[in-house]
Amino acid sequence: MRAAIFNGPHSIGVGERPDPAITESTDAVVRVVLGCVCGSDLWYYRGETPHAIGSIGHEFIGIVEEIGADVHGVAKGNLVVAPFVYCDGSCPHCLVGMTSHCLAGGSFGNGTIDGGQGEAVRVPLAGSSLVPVPGAPSSHSGEVLRSLLALSDVMCTGHHAAVCARVEPGDTVAVVGDGAVGLSAVLASKRLGASRIIALSRNPSRQKLAEDFGATDIVVERGDDAIAAVMELTDGIGVDAALECVGTGQSMATALGIARPGSTVGVVGAPHGVDIPFEANFWRGVGWQGGVAPARAYIPQLMRDVLSGSINPGRVFDFETNLDDIQSAYEAMDERRAIKSLIRFGTP
Repeated sequence: MRAAIFNGPHSIGVGERPDPAITESTDAVVRVVLGCVCGSDLWYYRGETPHAIGSIGHEFIGIVEEIGADVHGVAKGNLVVAPFVYCDGSCPHCLVGMTSHCLAGGSFGNGTIDGGQGEAVRVPLAGSSLVPVPGAPSSHSGEVLRSLLALSDVMCTGHHAAVCARVEPGDTVAVVGDGAVGLSAVLASKRLGASRIIALSRNPSRQKLAEDFGATDIVVERGDDAIAAVMELTDGIGVDAALECVGTGQSMATALGIARPGSTVGVVGAPHGVDIPFEANFWRGVGWQGGVAPARAYIPQLMRDVLSGSINPGRVFDFETNLDDIQSAYEAMDERRAIKSLIRFGTP
């Protein structure tokens, strides 16, 4: 099969990989319909985080083409959403909803399992990992398919930020970061009932999408100026929930600086050079919670809203190409010409 190949920083090519096959009775083989580039993939692309030479990508939806003898709940021909971390659904961590930390789990595109930026993927623990989409695969519109793809990671990650920050109806929320995760966090906060959502963004097109997703205020400042602007908007109180969706030291400092005493910052940006000032936040009474989103735990509830039309997270995909032009998908995001790049492999 053909797949995207990470050749080192700033070099993504297309190469041949062995066709995936059933190796364990709990495996499935999925033909990829749509894949995409994640913001975390850019850390590898930029050379800021190491990645093995080989296949890459962890977000995809597709059609089940083969299943092992012990796969239940998923059938050949199903359209499925694959969470970016596979899981057994039965370990102690899975049982409390932390499927991203499954004792038997792992991620795609890590040098051992092929990634979602290829024509097909072997999915371990398929029956407990893959989420079938109701209805005939061909019955879903292109818009719905894009939103289903967003559930494989980015929408669940934005939702995790809101859950960890304990967003409740009537809350004032601020979202630090206007990438696909930050915009998904805006949508998630609106879905959970926040009455005021402050989006921190300097990009006009991203500001517009944030407003479409539910943002009521836009702050263009950064750093200390952003903290001052949010504090002015909230009469010096701060926000009920701050959602950190970038992963830099400045974004974390901003999120902590605008959170009111007693609140929890939801942190989902993959950290790079972040040093949390424990003592200062102890005296302010501000905490944080977050990490890798348990996508498998969130997909069913979010899928219902996608299929009903009440949310459309697929709008974060504003650049589309095919596998042959995979390098451009990375370049568009790296240069901030795109929020999130979609790679089309075929039709359901």
